[in-house]
Amino acid sequence: MGKEPFLNALKVALTNEMRERDFYLKNAERTKNPLGRAMFQQIADEELEHFQKLKELHEKWQAEGKWPETVPVELKGSLVKDVLKDALRKIDQVVQTDEDELKAIRKAMDFEAKGVSYYTRLRDEATDTKVKSFFDLLAAIEHEHYLSLKETEKYLSDPASWIAS
Repeated sequence: MGKEPFLNALKVALTNEMRERDFYLKNAERTKNPLGRAMFQQIADEELEHFQKLKELHEKWQAEGKWPETVPVELKGSLVKDVLKDALRKIDQVVQTDEDELKAIRKAMDFEAKGVSYYTRLRDEATDTKVKSFFDLLAAIEHEHYLSLKETEKYLSDPASWIAS
């Protein structure tokens, strides 16, 4: 894949990361469940990091005409699992979850599944190993988000069964 399709793909990724971040922030404010709030806030923070790295990469790539040598392409891994464990330790009672919260989690799972697919496709189309590694990392982090959302959905749907398992 040449320069232009990757630049266009990065533009799409930038839009998606910011749209998803806004969604997570909105739902972090809306939910009354401390576990859901912590999870939504953490993923929003991670999406902002993705956006910032993608934006920096896009600007340098566009200016230099190639994958930049000076952009640190490392991303922190997802901390969602740690945040969820911490939130669960602090919860002293089960908070009722409304159907809107579950719908938001399911919508977020769809975002993350599409992100995994998108970044995996970009990884597979890349020929440069640095490009492949970067998109592979993004796909892995989005997959972690998906799995964390899935666990949160299970917990919020039936806390007693989830805790017993």
